[in-house]
Amino acid sequence: MVSVVQNVAIDCADAYQLARFWSMVTGRPLDPEDGPGDRETQVPLSDGLVLYFNQVPEAKTVKNRIHLCLRPETSRDQEVARLLGLGAALVADHRHADGSGWAVLADPEGNEFCVLRSESDRAAVRS
Repeated sequence: MVSVVQNVAIDCADAYQLARFWSMVTGRPLDPEDGPGDRETQVPLSDGLVLYFNQVPEAKTVKNRIHLCLRPETSRDQEVARLLGLGAALVADHRHADGSGWAVLADPEGNEFCVLRSESDRAAVRS
């Protein structure tokens, strides 16, 4: 027997607002039952996994021990620019001149996540 990952839980100060940000990141709608002021909000992803946002009283104080890694459909650099425009912040830039590497960003509440190379970025480096 095995266990199946149901959701990725993210503690936050404002569950609905942070879920709205991640909804824009993933292009997936919020759960239709969720609304402003809800202490628990979800963004169901296309593969069945759920991003679950849980409002908690304490603020984030240290680096995440677990984080999301995103592989964009467009180029990594275009996606980084789009996410910065949505309100993300650049935490660390590990992109290299040869096209390899990744960027570490933070969502509006400071939760770190990585933007990896897209499949087309990876193919360009291999050729």
